[in-house]
Amino acid sequence: MTFQTDLFRGKRALVSGATQGIGAAVANRLARLGAHVTATGIDAGDGSLDAGVAVRLVDVTDTQAVDALVSGFDALDIVVNCAGIIRRGDEHDVDVFAQVLDVNLTGTMRVCGAARSRLAARRGVIVNTASMLSFFGGALVPGYAASKGGVAQLTKSLALAYAADGIRVNAVAPGWIATPLTQALQDDPARAGPILQRTPLARWGEPDDVADAVAFLCAPAARFITGVILPVDGGYLVA
Repeated sequence: MTFQTDLFRGKRALVSGATQGIGAAVANRLARLGAHVTATGIDAGDGSLDAGVAVRLVDVTDTQAVDALVSGFDALDIVVNCAGIIRRGDEHDVDVFAQVLDVNLTGTMRVCGAARSRLAARRGVIVNTASMLSFFGGALVPGYAASKGGVAQLTKSLALAYAADGIRVNAVAPGWIATPLTQALQDDPARAGPILQRTPLARWGEPDDVADAVAFLCAPAARFITGVILPVDGGYLVA
């Protein structure tokens, strides 16, 4: 860890989609750096959250539930949007396509919109989760690719819209990260092989790789950074 241990002491953070995978790693990292963290998900997850992280069951497609969650905070300094789904092979069905966009893109906007006033009061920060598929197409995942392209553009737009409130808005764009979302790919040598061959650092990323990038974007060191889509991909994007 390259951050001082009390970096976010006294800060309140909300991380959506954080009961497993990248979201859990982000929630844990912020908590270990001193923040009071609430993690949300649609279930209790896989047990990877630290004991000090509060968990709330919230579906980001439910506007009333999101609004009720955020209204329960007396203050917010950090919001990280990690809620996301992927339905490989099924997303050409328009109903599945719409569901993926509702979670990944509209869900991100719901949380950002609900949190804006509280973040403005503390000159807070938002970090969204984009993807390599914000830049590339995905034949099996048109909904996921469209949603993540949308997250990138939403991030830039909110960076402009929220700047007058003193809120910075950035995104990370993870590459191939070893999480439950990519387990099927990891387990298939025919698909995992080309991924690793193209990745200059020649390994799957770990959730903590993304969590450290998020922590940087939330930190005072990034105080003049907004509207950025930061790849965390082992060089995949430039290969």
